[in-house]
Amino acid sequence: MLVGMSTVPATSLPYKLACLCDLRDKQGRVLLLRRLREPNRGLCSPIGGKLDMHTGESPAQCAQREIREEAGIDVPIDRLHLVGLISEQAYEGKGHWLLFYYRVLGHVSVSRTEINEGSLEWFHPHEIDALPLPETDRRIIWPMVRKAEAEYSPDRPGSRPGFFTLHIDCSKPGPDGKPGMTWAIEQQS
Repeated sequence: MLVGMSTVPATSLPYKLACLCDLRDKQGRVLLLRRLREPNRGLCSPIGGKLDMHTGESPAQCAQREIREEAGIDVPIDRLHLVGLISEQAYEGKGHWLLFYYRVLGHVSVSRTEINEGSLEWFHPHEIDALPLPETDRRIIWPMVRKAEAEYSPDRPGSRPGFFTLHIDCSKPGPDGKPGMTWAIEQQS
């Protein structure tokens, strides 16, 4: 199929835009969703969701809306700090994703524990590696988030996490025949 002057393979996958939201409480714990639905059913991930592209929603507006819908709290956009841009090529062979990873600056308090998509649970950062996580999160995204968080202190005025962009290619099988992944850090500060 030809689109403009470029050739698009017949097996091209849909591209989805979404945000992930990193919320922390006064104890420094991270709020994660133990998912009941695909993608990542049964796994733990930050809350978030797809951008409403029909209304022209911005990534920050999406993060704000998802936090309100899932965590039940209103967070002003000026408390949302873009920590990362993550592109995932051929994730689970079903589509490409562009993820905007937002960290809520400061502490939040969330009393909800159950939502339609799963259960909300608080975890100390050192507990995350022992959780059931998507492999991309375990091997790539959480280590990048930890690096971005290294200099950030929510109690220090003006403090901000770092920033990264990365590309994860899930399109090629690994040496064992299972879905593999390669990645490249495209920017880090």
